[in-house]
Amino acid sequence: MAKLHIKKGDNVKVISGNSKGQTGRVLVVDVEKERAVVEGVNLVSKHSKPSTKNPKGGILKQEAPVHISNLLILDKAGNPTRIGYQIDEKTGKKVRISKKTGEVIK
Repeated sequence: MAKLHIKKGDNVKVISGNSKGQTGRVLVVDVEKERAVVEGVNLVSKHSKPSTKNPKGGILKQEAPVHISNLLILDKAGNPTRIGYQIDEKTGKKVRISKKTGEVIK
């Protein structure tokens, strides 16, 4: 199981696949399958029967997982960047940094 460079809440850009070029916020990360669900990206149609939650039933649009390798994190300026790690001098903790700008990514 690999360490992933993307966490829940990160803003990411899709770099390949049907949703290429779209951006969104990460909602869920599945570490074992190395996939992430991104808000508004990779929408699929799900057919649902009528239920108490959805009395009409019908076709719903929902996000499907995207492989982590197809996502790049966005820095503060909104540009896609690769991730590096550094030890923060003040706190002594490991932090993620942008390979492009060198800024800390929160």
